[in-house]
Amino acid sequence: MAVITPVDKTVTEGRQPRRSRHRPLVLNAVAVVAGIAAWGVVAALGLVENLPAPTAVARKAGDMISDGTLAADTLASLRRVFIGYALGVAVAVPVGFLMGWYPAVRALVEPYVQFFRTIPPLALIPLAVVLLGIGEVPKIAVIFLASFMACVLSSFQGVIDVDKTLINAARVLGAPDRTIFAKVVVPASTPFILVGMRIGLGASWATVVAAELIGAQEGLGYRMQKASTWFEMDTIFVSLITIGVLGLIMDRLLLLAERHLTGWQERR
Repeated sequence: MAVITPVDKTVTEGRQPRRSRHRPLVLNAVAVVAGIAAWGVVAALGLVENLPAPTAVARKAGDMISDGTLAADTLASLRRVFIGYALGVAVAVPVGFLMGWYPAVRALVEPYVQFFRTIPPLALIPLAVVLLGIGEVPKIAVIFLASFMACVLSSFQGVIDVDKTLINAARVLGAPDRTIFAKVVVPASTPFILVGMRIGLGASWATVVAAELIGAQEGLGYRMQKASTWFEMDTIFVSLITIGVLGLIMDRLLLLAERHLTGWQERR
């Protein structure tokens, strides 16, 4: 019978986390390659009408990169998303905290939050254009609303879900409300806030595409609308893939921030 010595156990425990870290990356790469291969097969067999092949999309992406079109559209959409998203999160977090900490604020603000939450931000685009014009302001406004609604509810839920035992224990020890809020409520609410930020990021990208369909002269959504007029499917796919890649990168950055800020949280 083989005996596992302490040295063998230490080596085994040291190797296992390394394999665990690399395995998701390998599976992600396999999934991407398999998806592109399936896309190529479907396009080659003509199973979906007007579906461009991956090689055609790659050639079109090269053309758009060389003439600067893709860079200009990407920067325009990124600017709108970043401004609207940042403003939405910056307002949503304190509002959510106030709603969760003060019942009077909750009673005053929650009806408006619940009312606008049921209205899709895309439905407000025509109203935003009429009230704010066709410049950058209405586009940023609807992105702001989309990210705000996703994040404010998460922040609010994070505050009200804080373990009351922790709050009572801090009060018994003589901590004032300001200390309790900063040392107990904020750390405990951070996972909820970051989840809301990730959801709001996806909502922001979905909204910017629709917002750029009206009154825009550049942007990934504008480029897709223009391409659809001439049935340029490869251009549409380039814009779609660009949005997906940008959203994925930004989401991964938020996920890294979440792991860094909530290292104390038990994970599976």
